[in-house]
Amino acid sequence: MDILSAIQFHPGDYFETMIDWLTKNLEVFFDGIQGFVKSMIVGLEDGLLFLPPIVMILIFVGIAWYLSGLRHWKLAAFSGAGFFLIYVMQLWSYTMQTLALVLVSTVIALLLGVPLGIWSGRSEKAQSIIRPCLDFMQTMPAFVYLIPAVLFFQLGKVPGAMATVIFAMPPSVRLTSLGLRQVPAEIMEASISYGATTGQQLLKVQLPIAMPSILAGVNQTIMLSLSMVVIAAMIGAGGLGNQVLKGITQLQIGLGFEGGVAVVILAIYLDRVTQAMGLKWGKV
Repeated sequence: MDILSAIQFHPGDYFETMIDWLTKNLEVFFDGIQGFVKSMIVGLEDGLLFLPPIVMILIFVGIAWYLSGLRHWKLAAFSGAGFFLIYVMQLWSYTMQTLALVLVSTVIALLLGVPLGIWSGRSEKAQSIIRPCLDFMQTMPAFVYLIPAVLFFQLGKVPGAMATVIFAMPPSVRLTSLGLRQVPAEIMEASISYGATTGQQLLKVQLPIAMPSILAGVNQTIMLSLSMVVIAAMIGAGGLGNQVLKGITQLQIGLGFEGGVAVVILAIYLDRVTQAMGLKWGKV
């Protein structure tokens, strides 16, 4: 008998045991997170759906026009045409649900990712610990994140948001760390020679110089959050992902195509707006 064939090791069993322990012993903790995140998502949805769609379209166009500059009208024109197309396809409420989920997930991912990126950018030891974790998070299939999310938070918008946070957080950590590490040593030495404290070095020197890289991380986090839309719909997150999923499972090709078009329009809008925001802040 081959000795190697007799050796078996299943890390999934230990992972399942850990998840079961966390579910039983930290139920109150996860219930608190679920209530807080759900209130954020639902509140933002209600806010986005409170005003008539035409008014919201004008607001989105105004944001795009302001950030891109009054002379650059193409982004504003695309925004108006794109969101109007979503409206006439009768996908407005689903789009706002998706936008709320993406924005909440992005905010949580940035609140966790940027501080970790700062820690990683200022400490070699932290970098050696965080980097393998990010590699693991980025290479793990996105569907796997749905398993613990459902076990901790059941079905609905919250597990979809939490799975999205885990999937979308790595770029913000990596690019924040990269931005801090690319600050020229001469500038850091000059700040130290002028007596700047560690906090002043971070807030007044490193973060302003690293801001383009940090904003690129914000952009990538938003894009990855949108890429989880269809996957999160499998556990009841709703939104445009639900329309695409319905088109796949029920062979409604037209419905799936329209949902996909709406996702693309929303993705392009958020991508261009965040890029314009980065350019505008970089000039300040």
